[in-house]
Amino acid sequence: MSVKIRLQRHGKKQRPFYWIVAADARAKRDGRFLEKLGTYNPNTNPATIELNLDQAVQWLHNGAQPTETARAILSYKGALLKHHLDGGIRKGALTQEQADAKLAAWIEDKAGKVDAKKEGLSKAQIDAKAKALKAEKVANEKRINAAADALKAAEAPEVVEEDAVEETPIAEVAAEEVAVEETPVAVDETPAAEVATEEAPAAEENNETTEA
Repeated sequence: MSVKIRLQRHGKKQRPFYWIVAADARAKRDGRFLEKLGTYNPNTNPATIELNLDQAVQWLHNGAQPTETARAILSYKGALLKHHLDGGIRKGALTQEQADAKLAAWIEDKAGKVDAKKEGLSKAQIDAKAKALKAEKVANEKRINAAADALKAAEAPEVVEEDAVEETPIAEVAAEEVAVEETPVAVDETPAAEVATEEAPAAEENNETTEA
C-alpha cells in the first residue's frame, strides 16, 4: 500500500485549517486517513504548525511520500533533517549523540529565526499603527481648519447685512427731511392763491366803477 503524507482541509470558508495526515494514496483528499500527525494553520503570521516529529519521521522511514506542501512543512519543522540523520546513524556515519546535537542546534537556530521574524512583524505593526495615528491627527487638524474657514465664510455675509440694516434708517431719515422741507412750501403757496382770488373781485369792482 502506497502511503502519502498530505494535508486534509478543515476550517471555515475562506479560513482554511489543515490536518497533516498519513493516508492511503488512493483515498480522497479529505477522506479516511491512517494517522493524524499534526496541524497547519495558515491564517496566522507566521503560520502555526504543530507536528509530531517522531511519528512523522517514522512514516518517512516506512516509505511514506509527502506531497509538495507537506514536504515544505516537514522541512520547516526538521522532520526531513531528522530522517536524514537517522539514515547516517544506520550507516554508521554518525552516533546518536552527534545526530541529536546537530538536530538540537538546527532547531535552536530555526527558533531564533522565527522569533526574529515575529519581532520584525511586531515592530512593523507598531510602526504602521504609529503612522496611522499620525495620519489621523493630520486629517483631524485639516478638518478643524476647514470648519474654522467655513465658519468665517458664514459670518462674513452677516456683517454685510448688519451694515445694510444700519444704512436703511439713514435713507429713511433723508426722505423724511425732504418731505418736511417740501411740505411748508405747499402750505405757503395756498394763502398766496387765496389772496389772488380775493384781489380779483376788487379789480372787477374798480372796472365797474370806471365804466359807470
